[in-house]
Amino acid sequence: MTEIILMSDPRVAAVPVEECGERLVDLRRDGTLLVDPRKSEGSHGAFAHLREGVLDRLRHAQTLLPAGLRLLFVEGYRPPSLQRHYFEEYADQLRTEHPEWAAGRIHSAASRYVSPPEIAPHSAGAAVDLTLADRDGRELDLGTRMNASPEESAGACYTRADGISDEARSHRDTLGTALTAAGFVNYPTEWWHWSYGDRYWALATGAAAAVYGPRELDRPAA
Repeated sequence: MTEIILMSDPRVAAVPVEECGERLVDLRRDGTLLVDPRKSEGSHGAFAHLREGVLDRLRHAQTLLPAGLRLLFVEGYRPPSLQRHYFEEYADQLRTEHPEWAAGRIHSAASRYVSPPEIAPHSAGAAVDLTLADRDGRELDLGTRMNASPEESAGACYTRADGISDEARSHRDTLGTALTAAGFVNYPTEWWHWSYGDRYWALATGAAAAVYGPRELDRPAA
């Protein structure tokens, strides 16, 4: 895709899902990846789950980074109810700030930052929010804080945004090179959001169908 296709685009929802049934696994159990605790509070451990195939690709991406760098995992699986809450909360914020906007514009604008719950990659266990850290676990500068909205960051959260430092651009390129080589696709409005196997991935790569659809966590999270 050369254009920025938002999650709200009908082409995303039109992609069929051929659910493979792969389970959600807790990535904290083998200690391969560095896990940031910022999403752990109140999530009952759901944030640390991913589909098995997604986790395998993250492990591979880790091996592709230059010496001294590590992936810093922040969030993976997000229950559908939580995804819906995030989407509606941001849409309400936009309605307050832009009372003149029609409902369709609100829905589209909200999807720059939070995926509509019916197609959300996070709720399929297919998406990961992550960044880079040094060998001591210190988070690197990638131009904005993670989860900065388009409004807060003046658009600098877009992966290819202008106006960030050369160092931040280099770090984004390093992250993207490793994750792309491992099979992930980026959501271009969020430099930190990468996915594999979901509807957005299928549309971006030309796959006939997604292999992961939204699901509930089928066992209590540890």
